[in-house]
Amino acid sequence: MTPPLAPLTEHFLNRELSLLAFNERVLAMAEDPLVPALERLKFICIVSSNLDELFEIRVSGIKAQLRSNPDQLHPDGYSATTTYKAVCERAKALIDRQYKVLNNQIFPLLKQHGIHFHLATTLNDAQRDWAHQYFSQEVLPVLTPIGLSPTHPFPRVLNKSLNFIVELEGEDSFGRQSGVAIVQAPRALPRLVAMPKKISGYTHGFMMLSSFVQSFVHELFPGMKTLGVHQFRVTRNSDLFVDDEEVTDLREALQGELSQRQFGDAVRLEVSEGISDRMLKLLRNEFGLNDSDCYRVHGPVNMVRLMQLPDLVDEPELKFSGFTPRYPKAFESSNFFEVLRAQDVLVHHPYDSFSSVSDFIRTAAQDPQVVAIKQTIYRTGQTSELMESLLSAVRAGKEVTVVVELMARFDEETNINWASRLEEAGAHVVFGVVGNKTHAKMSLMVRREKGGMRRYAHLGTGNYHPRTARTYTDFGLFTSHKDICADVHEVFQQLTGLGHAKPLKVLWQSPFTLHERVREAIEREARHAKAGKPARIIAKMNSLVEPQIIEALYKASQTGVKIDLIVRGVCVLRPRAPGLSENISVRSTIGRFLEHSRVFYFKNGGKDDVYLSSADWMDRNFFRRVELAFPILDPKLKQRVIREGLMVHLRDNALSWSMRADGTYAIRRITGTRRRASQELLMPQGAA
Repeated sequence: MTPPLAPLTEHFLNRELSLLAFNERVLAMAEDPLVPALERLKFICIVSSNLDELFEIRVSGIKAQLRSNPDQLHPDGYSATTTYKAVCERAKALIDRQYKVLNNQIFPLLKQHGIHFHLATTLNDAQRDWAHQYFSQEVLPVLTPIGLSPTHPFPRVLNKSLNFIVELEGEDSFGRQSGVAIVQAPRALPRLVAMPKKISGYTHGFMMLSSFVQSFVHELFPGMKTLGVHQFRVTRNSDLFVDDEEVTDLREALQGELSQRQFGDAVRLEVSEGISDRMLKLLRNEFGLNDSDCYRVHGPVNMVRLMQLPDLVDEPELKFSGFTPRYPKAFESSNFFEVLRAQDVLVHHPYDSFSSVSDFIRTAAQDPQVVAIKQTIYRTGQTSELMESLLSAVRAGKEVTVVVELMARFDEETNINWASRLEEAGAHVVFGVVGNKTHAKMSLMVRREKGGMRRYAHLGTGNYHPRTARTYTDFGLFTSHKDICADVHEVFQQLTGLGHAKPLKVLWQSPFTLHERVREAIEREARHAKAGKPARIIAKMNSLVEPQIIEALYKASQTGVKIDLIVRGVCVLRPRAPGLSENISVRSTIGRFLEHSRVFYFKNGGKDDVYLSSADWMDRNFFRRVELAFPILDPKLKQRVIREGLMVHLRDNALSWSMRADGTYAIRRITGTRRRASQELLMPQGAA
């Protein structure tokens, strides 16, 4: 389904297919025998979660285009019709492979280690008695069967909820012969239930909620014959719409949209493999879907729920080895502000502890000489020590300004709640700029010292989220550099006030200068190459899709610039294409941690310019978001970023995938050489 090579501006792979290719690489981790068993299960669950978002956002957008202009060609050479067909075909192949891995590899492997899932069809008498007791006491009281009839229409089905369609025969006590009922599984019910070891026969025996319902659903319909019971799950359009021109109160507009998110247009139907054609047709018609929107699965319709299994099983040998993140040595014995007056400090999560960031905010909140704190929040979690520190700072009488991004997808409600708590405490809370998500990660402290007011800043490539900081790789910079701090102050002024943006001294900022500066840096390397000077670009990011940047990279390649791109996810550039991108390589690192840091290196005649950024090279990051790229100025820290953020990935021969000219990927396994897994090499020595 890949379009043929096209003119320069059209020479891109479809981004939805690229996203599916990324999930294929993630699924390969579940097939890797070197990965511990429970971690392999996690990778299967991650694929399911990623596919949910693909359908909720990307596929729902394609279906909207199908209704309006299905044959209009996009810059990637695809129409909505072609894209939809290609995505459905590839998604179904991926999901089929996913369930085969689960059933043929993961479940048997877990069983070997004493972890077993008991199915409704395989229970012995003792197990069935125990399951019936649990069903009667814990499940039956909260189930509400809906027999379809003129007075009982098809119930509203929540996005991604577990449901059952039951095919029945016979009359009920009122003489009704509907033949079909719907049973919805309340989200309060646990999806995995541990069976006592003595009854299970396994060290860790479990039953899924679906197995309880399938075993005893007939008790919901006394006197009627149950012909079949099948799981189903509907994925709905979850993209929130706010009219930038009409909105007057963003928080109020979002709260109205959030209440309807669970009931957006249906885009995908997942059903048990054995469902009858009659029942499937009924569901399709109810949700307005066609056959290509339906996915028959051999197993649970929501594999994401299996993500909780590793937390329920205390078997360390079946999980990745633990390690203790480093705490920055510079901060161990000295005050944050004292240290930062003398030097910048770099942290690399999760190898370096995120607690240094939380401690920085907490210290500022408690320091009587700190008079003001300014902070951006994109994602931070429902519980957050950092946010509690900001609340403490407000109560201590400090000026606290927080820019909360309400449009952070799937974190809108959490951010609204934090915004309300901060406002109630007395903080200045603003919601950025409508139409431009505030995605920059920055914190600024203003401290009264002997020489006058002094600023201290933290800038990062990732969110202020302590949980994801344990599993996402990101860089953070603590600094009191006057130009950097002055620029951060200016960006906060833009976000909270009004007026024209002033030129920044050292930071690159979207939507004003970042795109232009990146393009200029690429073109400068091309000029160096033409002049016979050494020229090199290495860039690491999550996604690469912006056409003008890709075009600049192609042209730089043609002048002889050596370009290494480390793109974890979506990449629509094609490397190694003759006459176009022969000097460009594309790698993707897939491992136990989610590669999330953005690092840009330009040789610049030997100056070795290094920037860290919150932005991927995507249209939205360059033109519809507030983003920052900040320079690493300290020579030692610069070399550390190059070493840990770039070179270790280029030398990886265990977790790295290489893209071919046709857009497919191959794992970079080099036989006969020492294993060099980037993430393992970066973990602190002495990992448990």
